[in-house]
Amino acid sequence: MNLANTYEFLTDLQVNNDRNWFQKNNERYQQAKKEFELFTEKLIIKTREIDPSIGALSAKDCVFRIYRDARFSLNKDPYKTNMGAYIVRGGKKSPYAGYYVHIEPGGSFLGGGIYMPMPPVLNALRTEVYENTAEFKKILNDKEFKKVFPEIYGEKLKTAPKGFPKDFEDIELLKFKHYSLSHSVPDEFWFAEDVEEKVISNFKQQLKFNNYLNRAVENMNE
Repeated sequence: MNLANTYEFLTDLQVNNDRNWFQKNNERYQQAKKEFELFTEKLIIKTREIDPSIGALSAKDCVFRIYRDARFSLNKDPYKTNMGAYIVRGGKKSPYAGYYVHIEPGGSFLGGGIYMPMPPVLNALRTEVYENTAEFKKILNDKEFKKVFPEIYGEKLKTAPKGFPKDFEDIELLKFKHYSLSHSVPDEFWFAEDVEEKVISNFKQQLKFNNYLNRAVENMNE
């Protein structure tokens, strides 16, 4: 399947981000939403084949709402101009590492790992990297992985995190605020007949990275 309805709706929403337009185009939104949820359901099935740990999920467990919470934001637009789904054990609010799809005209990407972890989770991830550095570096430096994800995505601390030695040889690997991945894709990506296979190919490259992170979260919960 391709995501023509989803893409076209989001393209129009970018220049008509107001409630009146959205209400008038609610039927189009419902069609786009249904299309994206169906796409997500198919991805869940294919993702479970490569990573059974995600368990039983539905699209509703993974797809994010389009409505923005603008209460504490300077941007008061009522709607997101993207549709996203996080395929992860326990659903989108889970602390575990998973696989992310983000459709946004002009800004689409495939991602994964753990973005904005809570402090206890972030500490557990840093501890895992500190204690098993060689394994983590092997994952990051894998030739095929590096072609897709040349670096960890997101902000870093300027100094060593509390509780870890400043003279640690690989201290830069402990400074990340997120242990996440991002790979940009062009708009035409979503119209390919084999788009599902292309997404799963990306997810396969994330598998060892996510398994490594999830081991840290599992150990924290024991």
